[in-house]
Amino acid sequence: MRKTVQTIVIMMLAGLLVGCNATKRVIYDFNKDEAVKSVLGDGLIRIKPHDRLTVVVSSQNPELAAPFNTPSSYNALSFNPMSPSSQNGAQSLQIRTVDENGMLDFPMIGKVECKGKTREELANEIAEKIIKGGYISDAMVNIQFADLKVFVLGEVARPGQFDITRDKITVLEALAMAGDMTIYGNRANVTVIRRTADQKSYEVHELNFLEGNQMSSPAFYLQQGDVVYVQPNKYKAATAEINQNRTFWLSIVSTLLTAASLTITIVAYTK
Repeated sequence: MRKTVQTIVIMMLAGLLVGCNATKRVIYDFNKDEAVKSVLGDGLIRIKPHDRLTVVVSSQNPELAAPFNTPSSYNALSFNPMSPSSQNGAQSLQIRTVDENGMLDFPMIGKVECKGKTREELANEIAEKIIKGGYISDAMVNIQFADLKVFVLGEVARPGQFDITRDKITVLEALAMAGDMTIYGNRANVTVIRRTADQKSYEVHELNFLEGNQMSSPAFYLQQGDVVYVQPNKYKAATAEINQNRTFWLSIVSTLLTAASLTITIVAYTK
């Protein structure tokens, strides 16, 4: 009886240890000091070549701002004179595309370099050029991204493409948009794939959310077009391999049984 009790106690302790290890594999770890440091990073989205921007210039005198708000070729194709926005040029969205060299061709003031700048920095620069050029003394510029997206793939509940509307979007927020990682997601290896500012190569950042120092990673705050990939853990990989092997052997057995059945039928027929 005593040995039985000891065996049960050992099994319970082993179960608790396994449970603790399993819990550590699925719980995110955070470090308070790193969280404070992460606040110091601006997390602002930087403009890259081929980005599509909406640029609206406004003034107390709308007539002075009108030449800067001329429709781009994209807007000209979809322009509807009966729409409410067409009644006020300052309210219509002017979609302009940054060229491959990171320059934005803007009415009246010409090309403006915008690669690597934030929306606020570019808006201030355009407003300053308009004022210094003597076009408008009280020019105000508002710039937004026309299509700001990130992509989440791998072991998440709802992989796909997600629209974002502001700066300071974190990897954790992107994972939340995708319904969080599944139980098979490898929290020790979340990869962020990012195109460089010149759009000619990629940066690959790996984050380990089982350690508490990931908030200081340059990939913790996402940029437009970032791809977040959650790798499967070893248990999912093992399950997939087992299922694949099982399918393979079932196929072999099925083929052998079919061949044996056909052989028996032929032998019986020849007799």
